[in-house]
Amino acid sequence: MHPIAFPLPFPFPAQARVLCGLRVQFLGVLGLLLGLTGLARAQEQENSQGLYQSTYNWQRHPGFKSPAGSTSANSLSPLGESMYTFSLTGHWGIRLESGAELYLNAELASGVPFSGNLVGLGSFTNGEITRAGGTTPKPYVQRLFWRKTFNGDGEPESIAADFNQMAHTVAKNRWVLTAGNFSTLDVFDDNAYAKDPRTQFMNWSHWTYGAYDYAADARGFGWGLAAEWYAGDWVLRMGRMSGPVKPNELQVDWNLLHHYGDQIEVEHAHTLANQPGKLRLLAWRNRAVTASFKEATQFLQAHPGTDSQAFFQVRNGEKIKYGLGINVEQALNERTGLFLRAMQADGRTETYAFTEIDASLSTGVHVNGANWGRAQDHWGLAWMENRLSADRRNFLAAGGRSYFIGDRQFSYQAERGLETFYSMGLTPKWWLTADYQRIQNPAYNALRGPVNVYAVRLHAEF
Repeated sequence: MHPIAFPLPFPFPAQARVLCGLRVQFLGVLGLLLGLTGLARAQEQENSQGLYQSTYNWQRHPGFKSPAGSTSANSLSPLGESMYTFSLTGHWGIRLESGAELYLNAELASGVPFSGNLVGLGSFTNGEITRAGGTTPKPYVQRLFWRKTFNGDGEPESIAADFNQMAHTVAKNRWVLTAGNFSTLDVFDDNAYAKDPRTQFMNWSHWTYGAYDYAADARGFGWGLAAEWYAGDWVLRMGRMSGPVKPNELQVDWNLLHHYGDQIEVEHAHTLANQPGKLRLLAWRNRAVTASFKEATQFLQAHPGTDSQAFFQVRNGEKIKYGLGINVEQALNERTGLFLRAMQADGRTETYAFTEIDASLSTGVHVNGANWGRAQDHWGLAWMENRLSADRRNFLAAGGRSYFIGDRQFSYQAERGLETFYSMGLTPKWWLTADYQRIQNPAYNALRGPVNVYAVRLHAEF
């Protein structure tokens, strides 16, 4: 991605003109597929589905403190700047004669991050930025997967229609298999109050674990298999997903016997003070060709003045990376809920596919506007803290630079942040959100910041 200067403080009108030609072609494809699958219907069991979403997210940060000589190509610019993302997604599903479900998603996306590239923070401020590759909108297949439910005994449960979920009735005790091209987060690490950056919190540390280096391509998707076992108030999930051939890149590594990301999650639903809640424990393990931070630091020390991305020189052999996290959601009443996520990763090797975070904590509150007579509105407030392993800190202190972070002058402190948003329902299908984030010690550097980020998001579902 390349830097771009926006002549207007709010660039959407110019982007709309660029989108016109491609959007007509894209919507033609949507219409064809919609005709094949049929419109989504509100019924007890849907046999086909066609749902769509579009999100535009504009963000700006003013200038912030940054000592002279402290910035590098991996630093967030200390000058005031803007960024944006745009996405238009079609979600189609069809129920096969076997009872299995088949889903296809296609997306048109564009956008430009701060500083012209995705750098300068441990936890980025816009959850859609990984799928944005410049000002020219690019279409691509986002998901293509098969899902099959094997019902056991127990009371029947109604599953409501949602994106990539047709309405149907299942047994409380059941098995669910998912296979194909999807995101690990489609199956693992759910949370009612902090999950979707298109409608809830925007910061990466709030819609999943910041330290969850889950296997995926550069857009956040992969190929694999996941199994879920529902038994009363318990759920057990297991899955194996593909990662990239090279860390943080788009090309998929198909060698799932040797290079992969495994995860296992246990979930328990409970009632506390007569209010529902869920507790989830997640363990993950990646195996891939990655670089060790200790070896990269040794290379820097032995070759002063060389390219600071030293892990390119020591990326040899398969290495293991793992982590363990806890995820809590708890309703206080039917309109207010709390969430908490905490995770620790081993932090010995470079980032495989997600963030430059080795330990993360995120917690907050989500409130429905029905409390003040606006049921379509939502308000949220969350706090995060991210930390690095000793091996990664030593690499940065030695002058190392990785994919996303690495300032020329470095004084380590945990990266901390606060985010609050208000989402206003304009109609039953349109929402306008104002969001504010304040990040202390960006990229774990106490010499720089804090950074204030202001955002406006427009989201539609139809």
